[in-house]
Amino acid sequence: MSSKIFPLAILTAAILFGSGCKEKKEAPKELVLEVPVVQVLQQDVPLVSEFTGQTLGESDIQISPRVQGLIESVNFKEGSFVRKGELLYTVEPLTYQNNVNVAQARVAESNTNLAVTKADYERLDALVKIKAVSQRELESARGRYEAAQEVIRASEAQLQNAKIDLGYCNITSPIDGMIGISKVQVGDYVSPGPVAAINTVSDTKRVRVRFTLSEQEFLRLYRESQKENSRLQGGDDIQLLLSDGSVYGQKGKYNFANRQVDPSTGAITMEALFGNQDKLLRPGQFVKVQVAAEVLKNALVIPQRSVIEMQGIYQVFVLGDSNKVNLKIIQPGQSFKDAYVVSDGLTAKDKVAFGGTQLLKSGSKITPKTTDWQPGMGDKTTPTK
Repeated sequence: MSSKIFPLAILTAAILFGSGCKEKKEAPKELVLEVPVVQVLQQDVPLVSEFTGQTLGESDIQISPRVQGLIESVNFKEGSFVRKGELLYTVEPLTYQNNVNVAQARVAESNTNLAVTKADYERLDALVKIKAVSQRELESARGRYEAAQEVIRASEAQLQNAKIDLGYCNITSPIDGMIGISKVQVGDYVSPGPVAAINTVSDTKRVRVRFTLSEQEFLRLYRESQKENSRLQGGDDIQLLLSDGSVYGQKGKYNFANRQVDPSTGAITMEALFGNQDKLLRPGQFVKVQVAAEVLKNALVIPQRSVIEMQGIYQVFVLGDSNKVNLKIIQPGQSFKDAYVVSDGLTAKDKVAFGGTQLLKSGSKITPKTTDWQPGMGDKTTPTK
């Protein structure tokens, strides 16, 4: 029985050994990835400088009381549009109405005194002519009459001031615009002063954007604006990026530059003006201001997502012969939308890997999927037919 088992064991071992040798002889198949590739673009690129700015209304006017007293009424809806001259607040007018009444009484008293002194003066003037009284008495009567005239002028001025103060009890809007949140309510006490603002009305038909730039950047932009056919000469090529990254639909124009460079920071404040018909912009927003100063002619442009950066070295996978990719070092320059301008390392004939580079290495063979791409498209590419 043992003699039958022994040949069977030898046969089984031979089969397993042969199977193992067969598996070792089979080489693993090379993994060929399908990778989208894009042509290096050659086109004119506007060189854009970007600055941080803040929005203001075309007019931002603080509402401050000019008399003191309790707020008697608030006559607007916060955040609403108000018209010039529209009543906003009422300060309790009782005290100021009393002042008007007192001033009116003084005017009446002054008028009575004026009439008496005038009659005395005219009577003595007639008596002097017949030498019934002395010239000295006439001069004294004339002085009383002229003094009464000055008193009535003063009393009338006091009445006018009292009426002005009474008018200040009605606080009205100085302009057409959007009013903010009230800092006082009915019953609050207000008084004039440098920090007494109780609200702000903003004219937002147009919006000012203030931003700062370095002295060097200012000099560069100024020199560029003096060139013939400069893009800056038109004055309406400033663009805004809102806080969500979206581009504001209207372009702005320069309004002014500050008279001096801030010596503590070396920066200068600029202001641009933007239309705001749809009321999207509000005072106080932080925005990015983009200024296209000049155009770089025939620049080489590639997607930013194609670039691999390691320790300050920038590389891309370039499609070569036999559909193999080679890793090349490049020198990226100006950013343009979601692209880089390449100043060295590529030519207009090159194609670069658009994505899927994590599994690639220099010399890898791929199945290229040529794709149409333009700066600003992001991932919205389409295969070339």
